[in-house]
Amino acid sequence: MSTKNHAEVAIIGGGIVGCAIAYYVAKSGIDCVLIEKNDIASGTSSRCDGNVTIVDKDPGFDSLMSWKSQELTIELSNELDLPFEYRALGSLLVCENDTEMQAAKEWVDIQTAAGLKFNLLDREDLRQESPYFADDIPGGLECETDSLINPYLFCYSLIEKAKQYGLKLQTHAEVTNITKKEAFTIETTNGTFTAKKVVNAAGVWAPFIGKMLDLDIPIIPRKGHIMVGARQKPVMMRNVMEFGYLMNKFGRERIVDKRTEQHGVALVLEPTESQNFLLGSSRQFVGYDGRIDINVVETMARRAMRFYPKLNDFTMIRAYTGFRPWTADHLPIVSEVDEIPGFFIAAGHEGDGISLATVTGKLIDELIRGVSDTIIPSTPLQFERFAKVPVTQ
Repeated sequence: MSTKNHAEVAIIGGGIVGCAIAYYVAKSGIDCVLIEKNDIASGTSSRCDGNVTIVDKDPGFDSLMSWKSQELTIELSNELDLPFEYRALGSLLVCENDTEMQAAKEWVDIQTAAGLKFNLLDREDLRQESPYFADDIPGGLECETDSLINPYLFCYSLIEKAKQYGLKLQTHAEVTNITKKEAFTIETTNGTFTAKKVVNAAGVWAPFIGKMLDLDIPIIPRKGHIMVGARQKPVMMRNVMEFGYLMNKFGRERIVDKRTEQHGVALVLEPTESQNFLLGSSRQFVGYDGRIDINVVETMARRAMRFYPKLNDFTMIRAYTGFRPWTADHLPIVSEVDEIPGFFIAAGHEGDGISLATVTGKLIDELIRGVSDTIIPSTPLQFERFAKVPVTQ
């Protein structure tokens, strides 16, 4: 086996999580290769929005992960050579009714007590945010530190810098088999590679990589739709979600019509730097069926007009779908696997891959190097937490 095809660490998956891992591992001076079956950012990372947010995270460990990721993303906006449309504008959660407003007030109190920069907003505050808001929206909240990036550009920016640190990149190389003796042997459609350690960062495809080593990884694809608005007058200058997005994400009860609930639809609107806007969101368990469902798109459009009635006059140019890698407890798996020493998993971020990519990359690098005082506690993210829990959805 030539040294060209051998590395200390092989990272499987060239989405935003795999790219962040490649960057931090290469920066630490470790010989590494990134193996991707298509092109960089060709999967979920090119079929999502670009929110680096705390506003939609449960208080506690979830918020801590995002806070650390935001700090790292700020550093990278200065360190990386290729700009990735980093915009630190903060983000909003808007409430549909007074019941949600009461919940929002409690949310702000909890997050503020944890030291995060949250503020409650009233109806007049929202009017100043956008002239398009419906008149009866009572208010919402903001997180000052949230930001937006272009995930596609971020991946390429990370890889470009990682190459300067020595990363070897192998695209159009689909992994077909992995075996382990003293080292791992990774067979692909574009050559065979060996590595002392392997990181499975394949997102919704991580379970297929796991099966090659007889490992059951409890990640299930959760489909989401996104609509793209044409360039026109800006609806908003910063990212906005409805409070019901949190209810959908964590499976909590909402007061909405049956169709909205059935498709897991909640308003998410993200302005892009190119002056388009992205409109979501939906959540469905339909396996790996990536077809666009026009019923879901219509439900999303109708939901958006609940908050922005004048969107009825706006032009939408296309819709697409992507898969979120879902786990039962809504936390990713970021750990070494006890039964296969040297095999790491960094997947299962559901809709938080963009928000948590940098902290995941940093943590995996530290775990590989055996750092004891890691950037965040690693125990809640260990693979073994699922050992006795059946996979259900």
